[in-house]
Amino acid sequence: MARINLLPWRAERRAVRKREFLVMLGMAGAAGVAAFIGAMTWMSARIENQIDRNNYMQAQIKEVEKKLDEIKELDKTRDKLLRRKQVIEQLQASRSQMVHMFDELVHTIPEGVRLTSLKQVGEVLTLEGVAQSNASVATYMRNVEASPWLGHPDLRKTEIKKSNSEKRMPYDFSMDVKLRKQSAEEEGADGAKPAAAGTPAAPPAQGAKQP
Repeated sequence: MARINLLPWRAERRAVRKREFLVMLGMAGAAGVAAFIGAMTWMSARIENQIDRNNYMQAQIKEVEKKLDEIKELDKTRDKLLRRKQVIEQLQASRSQMVHMFDELVHTIPEGVRLTSLKQVGEVLTLEGVAQSNASVATYMRNVEASPWLGHPDLRKTEIKKSNSEKRMPYDFSMDVKLRKQSAEEEGADGAKPAAAGTPAAPPAQGAKQP
């Protein structure tokens, strides 16, 4: 019987399969390396794109901060202008108010009362003077209360002088009066009204003695 040796064929087949396996392994490795390189390239592109976007956002933020600083400076300038405008308006209002105030001081002071000093702090007017009696002071307070420009009087003191240097007016008094604010329409209406009835005008001699 003839015998056939199949060992060389099997060895050759194993060698072919080994070569095919190594080729496939090499191809898989090459594909993996290519995929890794592609992924790294894609990630690098995404990172660079994000860095560019971040740089753009930072530049825009700086521009916005500059504009905010400009807006703050404009707000400060606006506040300064508004404060100046308010001061000018107050000066214009107080100019008219001072005229009416002195006019009312002349018209409201009764006989037997003489002012020795007056001081204004804001909207509060402090009046000090001498009087013949407490009744004269009460009359003066009623006249002040009825004035459209002088407000409610708050009597601080009324007392007999310690010295008898002036016997005709032995009483010292002091009162606070809060000035009234009026609109332009009310001011014009009050300027057209005559003096209140029953409010005696101060004689010229007393007006001359007032400081």
